Amino acid sequence: MAKGYWIARVDIRVQERYHEYVSAAKVAFDKYGAKFLARGGRTEAAEGTARARNVIIEFDSFETAQACYHSPEYQVAAAIRKEIADGEIVLVEGA
Repeated sequence: MAKGYWIARVDIRVQERYHEYVSAAKVAFDKYGAKFLARGGRTEAAEGTARARNVIIEFDSFETAQACYHSPEYQVAAAIRKEIADGEIVLVEGA
């Protein structure tokens, strides 16, 4: 079965509250077995507009990636993130 991934690109507007999002999201990530492949670090905007923070998270399957994102646990975290950051999250099925 193909893995599932979240690709998140984020600009944090309220850095001092980011820990609230991280703590809330950890509940969902632990429940759904999230594995962080890239989190922050150096980037290069080879094309398009860059974001300050880029994250790639691996899940056992695309369905698990979807379940995590749509879970009540993650939606609590998402509400916090939307208050303090701008960005995009794309769910992708692996090859």
